[in-house]
Amino acid sequence: MDRVQNLLMDLRDVLRTIRMKAKYALLLVFVVVLVIIEKENKIISKVSDKLNLKQMQQNIFEVNSTDSNIAYSENGSLLSLSELDSAFSQFRKQLANVTLQFGGRNPFVAELPKTPRRHILLMATTRTGSSFVGEFFNQQGNIFYLFEPLWHIERTVSFESIGANAVGSAIVYRDVLQQLLLCDLYILENFISPIPENHLTRFMFRRGSSKSLCEDPVCTPFLKKVFEKYHCKNRRCGPLNMTLAMEACLNKEHIAVKAVRIRQLEFLRTLVEDPRLDMRIIQLVRDPRAVLASRMVAFSGKYESWKKWALEGAAPIHEDEVQKLRGNCENIRLSAELGLRQPEWLRGRYMLIRYEDIARFPLQKAKEMYKFAGITLTPQVEEWITKNTQASQDSNGIYSTQKNSSEQFEKWRFSIPFKLAQVVQDVCEPAMKLFGYKLAGDIETLTNRSISLLEERVNFWVT
Repeated sequence: MDRVQNLLMDLRDVLRTIRMKAKYALLLVFVVVLVIIEKENKIISKVSDKLNLKQMQQNIFEVNSTDSNIAYSENGSLLSLSELDSAFSQFRKQLANVTLQFGGRNPFVAELPKTPRRHILLMATTRTGSSFVGEFFNQQGNIFYLFEPLWHIERTVSFESIGANAVGSAIVYRDVLQQLLLCDLYILENFISPIPENHLTRFMFRRGSSKSLCEDPVCTPFLKKVFEKYHCKNRRCGPLNMTLAMEACLNKEHIAVKAVRIRQLEFLRTLVEDPRLDMRIIQLVRDPRAVLASRMVAFSGKYESWKKWALEGAAPIHEDEVQKLRGNCENIRLSAELGLRQPEWLRGRYMLIRYEDIARFPLQKAKEMYKFAGITLTPQVEEWITKNTQASQDSNGIYSTQKNSSEQFEKWRFSIPFKLAQVVQDVCEPAMKLFGYKLAGDIETLTNRSISLLEERVNFWVT
């Protein structure tokens, strides 16, 4: 504990050299504590108590801002995100040097794994088919797959009232993701509610969607009269033992994470350049008209005003909702443009793929993704893909991973009102043109299946 106290004293000295207001200092302390103190003394359970992000009052910009590369400096002028992130990096290096002075190991330069391990991020947004595509990795026996672990952060940390909400959330998500890719599952315990006891939890979100969390030895004997909110699908297991899950992760050859809460690719540079990781980022996109149609079914209550306006001529959609849609499309477009430019730090580590192409050619696209990741596709995955892309009509629930994919991917064209399709086209046109989604000028074009709304694109992905 003396070493930790000395480290914290040096931390305060370093903070005095950083010319930021208290709100940035608080965010810096949070990030550092997440990454360092956990490694130093396993006392990261105190982090969430120190993380009072709601105290930051001044709004800098909205979470769905179309400009994802700005923040505010001390005097209120604009400060580039790269400068802010650079300050974080320098701050971390200084702290690492302090640790070394006390005889500790540099927590940011861990030993490289003895065998090559791929770290795969499936980066998407909601209702893009990411659960279905994620199964391509979940079904591979040598991959430790996590389904939406960042959900817990969103549920327990409020970013809406943070001044730098977009920057703050992106940094938190990024640094938690970094630890998860290193098999440090303990970091999630600070965000799971109720807090796990003795590293046991009954509340790991969608545990049943991660085979690795439901197989031996992670699947411990079932306990009667123990309620588990998120349980395994095909077998009865006891509460999730995070220690066993971490051991299972370390014993797998590769790790893959599906996340719909990573919105800007540029924030992932730290992970890509981390020598402990061999990152592969797969960005999944889908026609935004199809995404809206799917969300209107899955989250019906949130889109009542949209449906009433389109079908009954009620009050128009609130402008904030339209701007949110625009912001989502712009974030996706900006990330894709960055990836396709192939900057040196991303070269060979970024792949863009359309859901529509996967739906039409699932096995071919699965092989392309595995080739990109540098992993051999197993017969078990091929069998799963064949079985689950030729499913019956009855199996296509809103959260189902069983799809008659070649028939289902254009079903949205007959369910979305044309007025709403026009709204999407108006605000998302730049993204649609980049990804090869054709505009529909009238309802006849929209609903005529013989007219393709998809431009053929070859080799979207970067090698």
